[in-house]
Formats: sequence, C-alpha cells, structure tokens
Amino acid sequence: MHEDTLTMNRKLQLAKYLFADLLSAALAWSSFYVYRKLTFEPLKFGYRVPLHFDLKFFLGLALIPLFWVILYYASGYYREVFRKSRLTELWFTIRLTFIGVLVLFFGLLLDDVIADYSNYYRSFFTLFLLHFGFTYLPRLIITTNTTHKIHKRLIGFNTLLIGGNEKALEIFREISQQEQGTGNKFVGFVSVQGAMPFPLGEEIHHLGPVSQVKEIIQKHRIEEVIIALEYTEHSSVERILNLLIDSNVVIKTIPGMYEIFTGKVKMSTIFGTPLIEVSHHLMPAWQQNLKHFLDVILSFVALALLSPLFVVLAIGVKLSSPGPVFYKQERLGRHGKPFTIYKFRSMYNDAESNGPQLSSKEDIRVTRFGRFMRKSRLDELPNFFNVLRGDMALVGPRPERPHFINQITEHAPQYIQLLKVRPGITSWGQVKYGYAENVDQMLKRMKFDLLYLDNMSLYVDFKIMIYTLLIIYRGTGV
Repeated sequence: MHEDTLTMNRKLQLAKYLFADLLSAALAWSSFYVYRKLTFEPLKFGYRVPLHFDLKFFLGLALIPLFWVILYYASGYYREVFRKSRLTELWFTIRLTFIGVLVLFFGLLLDDVIADYSNYYRSFFTLFLLHFGFTYLPRLIITTNTTHKIHKRLIGFNTLLIGGNEKALEIFREISQQEQGTGNKFVGFVSVQGAMPFPLGEEIHHLGPVSQVKEIIQKHRIEEVIIALEYTEHSSVERILNLLIDSNVVIKTIPGMYEIFTGKVKMSTIFGTPLIEVSHHLMPAWQQNLKHFLDVILSFVALALLSPLFVVLAIGVKLSSPGPVFYKQERLGRHGKPFTIYKFRSMYNDAESNGPQLSSKEDIRVTRFGRFMRKSRLDELPNFFNVLRGDMALVGPRPERPHFINQITEHAPQYIQLLKVRPGITSWGQVKYGYAENVDQMLKRMKFDLLYLDNMSLYVDFKIMIYTLLIIYRGTGV
C-alpha cells in the first residue's frame, strides 16, 4: 500500500471509530431516556406519562457523546487504530463503559425522584448494557474488517529488519511465509557487522549499515523495526536502541534478547512468531494525557497569576544591563526535535561571544539581578510559554543544547534515553543538583533524570513540583 494512501486510510480509520463512538453514545443515551420515561415515571406517578423530549434530553444528546469520546481519548483508545486486538478491545470497552456510566450515574442520575431504591440499580445496569452493546458492536465490526485486511495483506506497515545473517533470515521467512499476513511489509534490512554477502540479501534489499538507520527510517517511512541479531551481535543492542530512541517506530525483537533490553516491554504474538515489543510509553495512556492536560492548564493559570511579576522582572532585567529582556536559545526536545526555549536574561548581553559555556556559582557573566533570579528560579518563568506550545512539560529532564549533549553522550550514551519525553521546567536532577557547572555535574544529574524515566507518574511529578516550590520560596537554587 502506498504511504500516502496508508496515511489517508489511517485518518479514515480514526474517523470511523470516532463516528461510531459518537453515534453509539447518542443511541445509548436516547434509548435510556425513553426507557426511564416509559418504565420509572409510571411507577413514580402511578399513571402513564407522555413521552416528551425536553431541553435536558437534547442537552444530554449533545454533551454526553462528547464526554465519552474525551474519556476514550484520555485512556489512549485512539492512539493506534490499525493494531487493535478484538479480545483486548472487549475488556477495554467493558472497563471504560463501567467507569463512564459510574461518572454519569453519580453526576446526573442520582438525584432522580424514584419510587423504589432498586430503580437505581436498574438504571445503572440498563445504561451500562445499552452503552456497552451499542459501542462494542460497531467496534467489533470495524476491528474485524481491519484484521481481515491485514491477514489478506491488503494493509501493511513498512518494516525494517536489523540484522542480515541466519537469525534475521529465519525471522523473515517465518513471518513472510505464514498463511495469514501479519501486517509487516518488509522494505529491506540493515546490517550490524560482518562483510557482504549477507544471507538475508538473497530475499530482500540491503539498505545499508546500522549507522545509517535513522536516515533509512525517514527515507522509507518505516513504521516498524524488528531486531533479529545473532548471539555474537548482542553487544550492539544498546547502540541500536540509542539510534532508534528519537524515531517514532514500533520496535520488536526476538524473545532470546529479552533480558538485554531496559524499559517497559510487552509480549506480542504474531501467529507462530512471538516477538517482544519495546514500549515507547513510560506512563499509562490516561496518566500521560492527564499530565499534558494539567501542564497546559497549570501553565496558563501561572502565566495569568504571575503577569504582574513578569512586569517587575522585565523591568529588573532591563535596568540590570543593556540588552533584551528575554533570552532565546535552541535546545533539543522530545525525539531530539530542536525548539527555542525562552528565559529572562540573567547574563550580560555578550555572555557567550566566545562560544557555548556553562554557568558557575561565581560566574562573572551573570548580572547581579540575574543571580537573584537564578537562586529563585525566576529566570525560568517564561518556560511556561514553551509548555503551552507543547515543547516542554512542567516536570521532565531539563533540555540541553546540542553542543553539550554531544559531550555528554561521549561519556554516557544512555543520556539519549532522556529524549523519550518532553523536557521539563523542573526535574528530579535539578531539584537534587541545581544548575550544572560542567559535564561531570551533568552526568550526576543525568542519573536522577534516568531514574525519573523509570518511575514516571503523576505522584512523582507532584512531589518534584512541591520540592521546586520550596526551593523558590527559600531561594536556595544554585
């Protein structure tokens, strides 16, 4: 399937799920409304009540389907529309339906005047069954249709094999010769070590060495990478993962290499070929979406409340030394994407005329007012604009310049793992060490930021924010 066609079909597939979910929610709510009118109100009043669709009905018809779609989005349901399991989808729909009906019941239905308390239970389970039935049936039809297209190889995802020797050849033949397609459309392979010819080269194209994998992924629009290395090549795994860290692709490997990988993994059985999928997601989908939502809301509130302080700080910067109020600098964000960070200028205007330099406690380039701002972290308040733009989060590893990232990765290649997430205004490493004065201190701070990746949660974020507020209050930042 052509790439542009696949992109269009992905949008169409998402539209199918969205339309089905909106229509299902509307039908479920309408049916439930009619059920309540014809069943509960005669019991309450003792006579048949005429069916009347009032303003509350139409208001619910407009807002309740929207509520359900937001709930599904927050839970990550629309994240991948072509790689759904019908069994997983069944459990997902049951679980989300229960949660959503619980919210609607306590938010809208608990104040109903009823004849008997047993009607509450009937209301809950009736709405649950109606919503689940109307929702799951179209989902089952759409997902089943998609699965059949994948099995018939009408839908495929550009796939790259890493490794070109016997193990890779074995995996390629096992997947490609199965009676039912797995969705893998093999574009070619990249070699890890050894000289040509490669055994796999007789089956598919050799696209180059693994050192060029990022360019190959971009050129061929690769969506899935399968790592199939010989035992003698296992030492290359960490290097390969670091090369793939900023590529938004599905990564899978053979079970024998399970213990080599770090991070979250999950088993993914492709018929007779069980593979391990390395997950890019460090938090549950609902926490990840809630984290981003809270980042935006809290940043907007902070900018609104702190606007008078912005004016005071701007005046202070302007009076401290000639030059602009704000300082702009290129940093690397999520997946290695460059962005412009904004801060209040805390140094003299020509502070880096001799090239990039890290600051120190007694740095003569820092103005007197700038030193005050840095102790209270007030110079970083404009970072909230970066959060609103989607470049940063409130909590995450501090973004660095490419110049220093290159130096750090020479000593610790695992630093590149920090590019999995959006950088933050504050971080575990910064709370612990503050500003880094040299690469060695950056490496010490990195250990805590890597620890943050392994423990990412809203609880940890709130804890780091509390400690950051204490540092601002005490003015103990360094």
